[in-house]
Order: sequence, then C-alpha cells, then structure tokens
Amino acid sequence: MNWINTVVRPKIRSFLSKREMPENLWIKCPETGEMVFHRDLEANHWVVPNSGFHMRMPAKKRLEMFFDGGDYQRVETPQVAADPLRFRDTKKYVDRLKEYRTRTGEDDAVYVARGLVNGAACTAAVQDFDFMGGSLGMAAGEAILAGMQTAVTHQTPFVLFVASGGARMQEGILSLMQMPRTTVGVQMLREARLPYIVVLTNPTTGGVSASYAMLGDVHIAEPGAVIGFAGRRVIEQTIREKLPDDFQSAEYLLAHGMVDMVVRRHDLKATISRLVDVLMKRPVELPALEAPVEEAATG
Repeated sequence: MNWINTVVRPKIRSFLSKREMPENLWIKCPETGEMVFHRDLEANHWVVPNSGFHMRMPAKKRLEMFFDGGDYQRVETPQVAADPLRFRDTKKYVDRLKEYRTRTGEDDAVYVARGLVNGAACTAAVQDFDFMGGSLGMAAGEAILAGMQTAVTHQTPFVLFVASGGARMQEGILSLMQMPRTTVGVQMLREARLPYIVVLTNPTTGGVSASYAMLGDVHIAEPGAVIGFAGRRVIEQTIREKLPDDFQSAEYLLAHGMVDMVVRRHDLKATISRLVDVLMKRPVELPALEAPVEEAATG
C-alpha cells in the first residue's frame, strides 16, 4: 500500500480538521459578559469569580456541597400517578415527563437526602430547576412531605433549597393541592420543635413562593435571586406603574423585611449550621483558654 495515502494524508487531514469543542466549555456571565472556563466555575460553586454572580447550580452538586464530604443518603419518595388528567398541550404530558427523566436521570424535580452537616445530622431537599422548571406537582409535593416526615422521625432539622417557576399546570388542581399539603408538613415540623430553614435560590416564584417557600423559621436568599409570586411585567400591567429596577431581587426583599439574610453560596453551609445549633439549643464547645502566666513578684 502507498504509505503517503495511508499514513501521511490522514495525519494532515486530522491536523487541519476543525476540532469539536464542548458547548459548555466557556460560560458567559450574565452580569458583566465575562467568559468563564466551565471547570473554574464549577470549582467555585458556580459563582463567577470576578463579579460574584451566582449562576444556577445543579441540584445534585448542591447536595454534595452541603453535606460533609459530599456524602449523603437519598431518601426514597412515594410514587404517584404519572398523568392523572391525561393532559396534552404541544405534546403529551407523559412524553414530556419521559423527556425530562431521560435528561436528568431523576423521576421528578425534588431530591431528598440525609447526611451530616458539620458533624450534625440533617435532612435536606433540593428542587431541580432543570426538571420542568422545578415545578410543583404531586411527585414534588410527596417528596417534600417525605423529607419533612423523615426529619421528624430522625429528629433532625429540615433544610429546603428552593428553585421553582411555580405549580405544574399539566396537573391542574392536583398541583395546587400540594400547597396546603406541604403547609401541613411545615406545621408538623413546628409541633416537633424542629428547625425549618428555607434557602431561596434563583428563581423562586409562583405558587411555591405562596406556600412552603415562605413558611420557614429562617429565610436565606442567595445574592441576586429573583423571588416573588407574579412576574414583573404582569404586576406593572396590573398596577400601571413602573417598578424599581431591583424589584423582586434578594437584596430588595431583604431591605423590605421579606427575607432574613442574603448569604453567599460559599458561606451557606456554615451559616445554616450555626442557625441550627442556636435553634436546637445545642451546646457550643468553646476553645480552651491557656492558664495565665503568673508574673514574678517584684521586691
């Protein structure tokens, strides 16, 4: 065989051919337009290093960040009917569910887990915005209730990381029923005298913000998170007034008493741990003080 055709030419073609680059290799900061290397962004907990802008964080990565050593145990959640109303818009609801389940590898939008946070047992739930916008349906409602019941059973605090566009329209009234059901779960935590801490991430809107997302003992928001019920445009058209530029932002809600604190993602774990220690009246170990050195007696 001709070595020019079999060896030289393929090497030249591979050298000159355009290499395919991963789509998410570089990510643009929405605030400053800065291009950030994906690996650097992930290492910084999806916070843009220079601007401090908090990008949306994958739900499973948030659990890894929250629990000690990224080690946690998933809590099994009840199964529900897949398509109780046989709903169809541009496609069948069951087909839409299959698409998102394939994409995320999960059955629905809420994950519940147990583990240790700074050495103390804790139960946490995360809403995954990548699964149909973190919408609240029957499966999500059951998962949140399962997390609250697990916290009561094991006498642990319950921490909920919220990210949702609201109720899931494909389930109609059955979706809206999850609002009072989860409210009953919150009352169950209070009767057990267990802390319920809500972390509001971007975005937290719709029926979720009108129910369990605003019923915590302490409300923590991530910087820049959009939090509200109706959208900005809907409100402006209703009241026929121009809203402030920072309306519905975490900082705006903090200034008007709607959230208790705005905390950077890097500080969330330590902040939640301190709050839980106070709310559960755990003894705090103080560092041992060195014995004072006696001064030599002077004549």
